[in-house]
Amino acid sequence: MVFKETRLKGAFIIEPENIIDDRGFFSRVWCQKEFEAQGLNPNIAQCNQSFNAIKGTLRGIHYQIVPYEEAKIIRCIRGKVYDVIVDLRSKSPTYLQWMGFELSSENRKMLYVPENFAHGYLTLADNTEVFYQVSQFYSPGSESGIRWDDPSINIKWPKIANLIISEKDKKWPDFKS
Repeated sequence: MVFKETRLKGAFIIEPENIIDDRGFFSRVWCQKEFEAQGLNPNIAQCNQSFNAIKGTLRGIHYQIVPYEEAKIIRCIRGKVYDVIVDLRSKSPTYLQWMGFELSSENRKMLYVPENFAHGYLTLADNTEVFYQVSQFYSPGSESGIRWDDPSINIKWPKIANLIISEKDKKWPDFKS
């Protein structure tokens, strides 16, 4: 795997290295030793998958609060998403800055999101599936979120006419530190 740190310290794009032959390819998408060597949280407590039938489905922006904050590895296994992370680490030089990445079944890139980041995505294709590995067990009472269009964060989402957003995600407030 090739690990490329983003400008938000601790967040990485991970590109599997394919071994190609006449049958197709083989690649490693998880290795505890490689994650540890990069200084990343290698713990996986849960794996989750979401299916999104319609292009323009927006999920997020979510995070878990102390003591249930989670690191995530996100991979789009069918279709395409615009995946967004927001740095919520108050002592970070990139506090409240965001980055967006295109993850797709074609580019096979993964995104490592460290603890104390918020995360969300917008589907760019119908029938999109996203697979997550998370370092912490889900704790419903510790879930929080930020409104997808919070003006103080000012995420530049791709233009899609009819967004599909759950009532819960529509009701997240603007972020207050």
